[in-house]
Amino acid sequence: MHRTPRRRLAVAAGLAAGLALAALPTAQAGLLGDLTGTVEEAFAPQLVTVTADLAERNLLAGSGLDVTEHAGHDYVEVVLHTPADLVLLETFDLPYEVRIPDLVRREAEIQAANQAYAASVDASPLPSGRDTYRTLEDYNAEMQALASDHPDIVKLLELPHRSIEGKTIYGVEIATGVNDSEAADDERPSFVLMGLHHAREWPSGEHTMEFAHDLVQGYEAGDARIAPLVEQARTVLVPVVNPDGFEKSVNDGMLVDLNVLNEYDPLGGQTAILATPGNAYKRKNCRPFDGVDGIPVFCDLAKSPGGFGVGVDLNRNYGAFHGGPGAAAEPIDPTYHGPDGFSEPETQNVRELVSSRHVTMLISNHTFSNLILRPNGVNPQTIGPDGNPVGDAPDEDAMKHLGAHMAEQNGYANIHGWELYDTTGTTEDWSYNATGGYGYTFEIGPDEFHPPFPHVVDEYLGAGEHAGKGNREAYLIALEAALDPATHSIVTGQAVEGATLLLTRTGATPTWEGSFTDTVETVLTVPPGGDFRWHTNPSTRPLAMGKRFDVLAEDPKHTFTTTGTVPMVGESVDVAWSPSQSADVVTVDLGWDLPDDLDLEVYRIEGDQETQVTTSGNAPGEKESVTLVDVEAGAEYVFRVINYAAVPEQEFRLDLAYFDAGTAGTTGLIEAWTLTCEIDGQVVEQVPVVVDRGQTALVDLDVCGPAGPAKKPLPPQAHGKGRS
Repeated sequence: MHRTPRRRLAVAAGLAAGLALAALPTAQAGLLGDLTGTVEEAFAPQLVTVTADLAERNLLAGSGLDVTEHAGHDYVEVVLHTPADLVLLETFDLPYEVRIPDLVRREAEIQAANQAYAASVDASPLPSGRDTYRTLEDYNAEMQALASDHPDIVKLLELPHRSIEGKTIYGVEIATGVNDSEAADDERPSFVLMGLHHAREWPSGEHTMEFAHDLVQGYEAGDARIAPLVEQARTVLVPVVNPDGFEKSVNDGMLVDLNVLNEYDPLGGQTAILATPGNAYKRKNCRPFDGVDGIPVFCDLAKSPGGFGVGVDLNRNYGAFHGGPGAAAEPIDPTYHGPDGFSEPETQNVRELVSSRHVTMLISNHTFSNLILRPNGVNPQTIGPDGNPVGDAPDEDAMKHLGAHMAEQNGYANIHGWELYDTTGTTEDWSYNATGGYGYTFEIGPDEFHPPFPHVVDEYLGAGEHAGKGNREAYLIALEAALDPATHSIVTGQAVEGATLLLTRTGATPTWEGSFTDTVETVLTVPPGGDFRWHTNPSTRPLAMGKRFDVLAEDPKHTFTTTGTVPMVGESVDVAWSPSQSADVVTVDLGWDLPDDLDLEVYRIEGDQETQVTTSGNAPGEKESVTLVDVEAGAEYVFRVINYAAVPEQEFRLDLAYFDAGTAGTTGLIEAWTLTCEIDGQVVEQVPVVVDRGQTALVDLDVCGPAGPAKKPLPPQAHGKGRS
């Protein structure tokens, strides 16, 4: 592990502000020249592991560095694309180690491994038999073929908005009778599975596509588990949300990386230009500038190593809490959130897809870190735009339980989004808060954005202790949960056969600096016989419900102080601690007399296993402090005091304060669906419907009832919006 000389974070903030003015990574190199006077002629893009606690991870995420989703309690991985990135990272004075010293060469190794794997098998054990990564053309052709070959259960979807470069974005819907006109708007709930919001995260699309094959094959084989799911739910799969970015990433990744393998450069010395490594690690879409649509050649020529340069981060562009922590305002930045929520056609597609059906379960696939993330994306103690702490999601307990069940299948960590680092404007934060349907992000794989293809196979089907499970089993559990009435609501009643029912709800959804109007409108054609049992989401949105958050007691219920002797520079000393009583929160302050530098690490001890739970590594002269939550009496901990640059043999003190935490909150609203009945295109009745999660609401219709179509319709000004 490499430890750099420590400097104050203020230096990093100043440098980050300077780098934000750069238009492209080459401009960053110019700035580096101003700062250091020299720029390395050759710099291989690297993946480094940075030791960082939650606060430090959030600082890194806001610095302009390409911070990955691979993180834990005490680390996060960062891609360094240029020498300027290395200088910026050094200013944070955080320990780091280089895990992949040359991503270009690693890409070459991956491509060689993929070629060797494809040559060694006739077909992989995946449902499709696929043995190498798909291109954009492969995805589109495959979805069209599924719909053409299985019209009884597969429908090809052309999403309404073309990409920045004008590409049609496709998906498939899988359900019995999905192409029958009378079943176009029916009572079943929807499960939405998506991939490739971020261009470089190739496995996220692969797993989405494989699950489509799994459902089709399972249904046609009469699988006792899958066939009922296809009959009772509607599954929508969009493997490539970001086709422009993915096309650039996969094309450069499959071309450039093979060239690097050759001792003789077939491009006559041009490999150094391509080996940025071009768009292979592109993250964003192809928006050239705010408000300007894309010209395909622009995104091809304006290479975007990693997250930098051209584009908007689609997974920061959703409307709920848009522009808040964990999203960048500078277009150069990897997490640039765009000028407004839903400014991009790709996120508009997802918004309209989710808002036009009752999506009771949504999973957005990403790579990498072996994580299942759930709302909210911001630390619950963060003060939100309403002046109150953001708090936990109202359905925290249920979503945590379901996340744990899915994590048992793939071995992933089941955590809040904010435990990785703060994010706002993400897919599941908007979909859950705006519709009430459960939402998750899967971070697929432990190590890389697009690893060798055999790893993709193992993650989908499971390997080792998870063999036969993997993400395939996790997706099936999610689909089963989408069908479970306990996770959503049901609206039932009787109406005229063939009448059109609409459930509509419009309300203000907060961004970090304002709000926007969000509308959900779904359609049901009343089935033969007139009885309907409509699987819906709750009428009250989670963001309108009362919030709960923890508030510490004003005074600690117990305090404890222990002391020790500072070791030699570069060494550490352990102080064992077993809490005398349980506490919701324990604060730990490390103090010493001189204005020098100690660090603090805290470990939980269980048997022979030592697990780091938190760290503090402030600048010289600043004392260290950590917070532990849900502390149990009798548990075993170790406080590790590290002498980074302090005078040895002086005394240090560890001051502990035990606190109880009370639950506070805000009073929420009760929202209602508006149920509108149309007969022959005319609105004949409107009624409010209030229904909570797990409840069934019986709607008593009058004019739209089985005997009522001859009654007078409402006047035009009372008409609903009609079919969207």
